[in-house]
Amino acid sequence: MSNSIIDDRFYFSSETISLIKYYSGSTFVIKYGGSAMKDEFMQSNIINDICLLSSLGINIILVHGGGHIIDNWLKKLDIDPVFHNGIRITDFNTVEVVEMVLSAKVNKHLVTQLNNSNVLSVGLSCKDANLIMASPISSTHENYTGKVEKVNPAILTTLLSNNFLPVVSSVASDVYGNTYNLNADTAASFIAAALSVDKYIMITDTPGVLQDLNKPDSLMKNLNIDQVNQMKADGMISGGMIPKLDSCVYSLLNNVKEAHIIDGRLRHSLLYEILTFTGSGSKIIK
Repeated sequence: MSNSIIDDRFYFSSETISLIKYYSGSTFVIKYGGSAMKDEFMQSNIINDICLLSSLGINIILVHGGGHIIDNWLKKLDIDPVFHNGIRITDFNTVEVVEMVLSAKVNKHLVTQLNNSNVLSVGLSCKDANLIMASPISSTHENYTGKVEKVNPAILTTLLSNNFLPVVSSVASDVYGNTYNLNADTAASFIAAALSVDKYIMITDTPGVLQDLNKPDSLMKNLNIDQVNQMKADGMISGGMIPKLDSCVYSLLNNVKEAHIIDGRLRHSLLYEILTFTGSGSKIIK
């Protein structure tokens, strides 16, 4: 299905009904970020689609980024954002801004939208109930970019079993109480793996995995881990797509059934990816 088919309406068909029955009772981890978060209209569409999937009996954990909002606040404070291979480098001043933006502003905004749509949601960071224990990604002085050491998903299963939708920001702490900024893609994939979910879905600002970065119509609808590794070796994947595909591969190697990368800028792309056989983005399997 080409992106041009996606319009303002999602049409239920016989295949949609069969997929609703198939996925009812399943658990999905959805990671939401990119420029799809910048526009309130697009964000509202994503929230509506998540609410619909939730109403169909699918258990959803929403893990979010918010990099563009972080960057806006850093600029206001005259702090230059720094990245390496798509990962934010976080000093002490930056990590304070990251926690303020992600765990307060972005997280509670998403929770409010879901609650206002009658999907009861609870916002938390990876600090809460020690959901993720972190450690520094390098020994560099004052680098508060973190890596995942351990996932304790009990709080998520408790919330899901009581019909709450968890909304998670990727701010964690270590055993000493230091705060770390985790890459949200990485955090989401570790959560997905810890729960052995049915699908790990990344809503971002790209059509999916492109065979040619200069050709938006070169979307690869289906690929496996071997193909991903070969594309990396050939230099066909760069920048922010590196941690995205790394997180997909990690989840698939750790009991997640399928991973997806879809374009949140397209209305109902989430519904088309889940509730049609042709999908809207890229599906990665083991």
